[in-house]
Amino acid sequence: MTDSPKYAAFTIAVGKPIYLEMACALARSFRLWHRGDIVFFLATDAGACALPKDLRDLPLIPLAPGQYGRGFTPKLFLDKIAPADHSMFIDADCLCVGSLQPAFNAFFGRSVSVIGREISAGDWFGDIAAICSRFGIRSMPRFNGGVYYLERGDTCSRVYETARSLLPRYEEIGFAKLRGSPNEEVLVSLAMALHTQKAITESGDVMKSLLAGPCGVELNVFEGKSLLKNYKGDSRRNPWYEQEELRPRIVHFLGGDIDEYPYGQEVRRLELVYGRNWPVWLATFIVSVYFSWPSKTSDTIKRLLRPLYHKLFEPRRVKASPRL
Repeated sequence: MTDSPKYAAFTIAVGKPIYLEMACALARSFRLWHRGDIVFFLATDAGACALPKDLRDLPLIPLAPGQYGRGFTPKLFLDKIAPADHSMFIDADCLCVGSLQPAFNAFFGRSVSVIGREISAGDWFGDIAAICSRFGIRSMPRFNGGVYYLERGDTCSRVYETARSLLPRYEEIGFAKLRGSPNEEVLVSLAMALHTQKAITESGDVMKSLLAGPCGVELNVFEGKSLLKNYKGDSRRNPWYEQEELRPRIVHFLGGDIDEYPYGQEVRRLELVYGRNWPVWLATFIVSVYFSWPSKTSDTIKRLLRPLYHKLFEPRRVKASPRL
């Protein structure tokens, strides 16, 4: 595409092949709900030949290996990568279950924005009250970095230039690392606050991570259904989220690997339908028999037996993430 589109969504897939696998699943789920109104781009250090056949026509933003750093650092350069006047970055480990036009409408007019709320105290990878006092700001937006919205212009550039300038001072400012690396969320948050940029309200219908569904998750990409359960009275409830049921258009799966349910189920169905031209009903049946039912049965047994296992043996080490 030679002309820059007005609206675009994009993701980044660099480094390990798992990121490209996740990005392909995201692209397929996006295409299910969009017909050219919003263009999807893939920023990657892999060539078009690395993509499955059904995605070979995907607009690419070529990146050199390590061009924008490692870990979470590439997300400090979204202003350099964003392909449109109005761009929405989506983490590769997300899936779309509906059109993103309402999300663009909600963000419209903001130079840089996220989904969250203002905080002025407490711990979020650091002592927020102390950091606000040090920089002379009243609050910072707290959010999940699965989605960032950018509108081209001087303000957007200044926000990201500031975020990048803060990176060398990350620990000196008082921020704690995430998985051994600086967390771009707090740097962008501080930069947004310094340039008076605000988050949009957490309504629960744009993007939510699995942290908002500790009581259970229901997902069907093809039917446009998502339900994250966070019920009052349930010991698993996450008090950060006020709603008991959230139905986001983008579901963010965080650090889970591609073999976990329900993410693994939807990724496999998307691959069979788009990558192999299977009908949805057949893909659903095969994936249910060979993946979903065994996975759910295994999870149920583990959950029931976990207290006994911990009583008899020491808890096992957390399995290493395939991303690291």
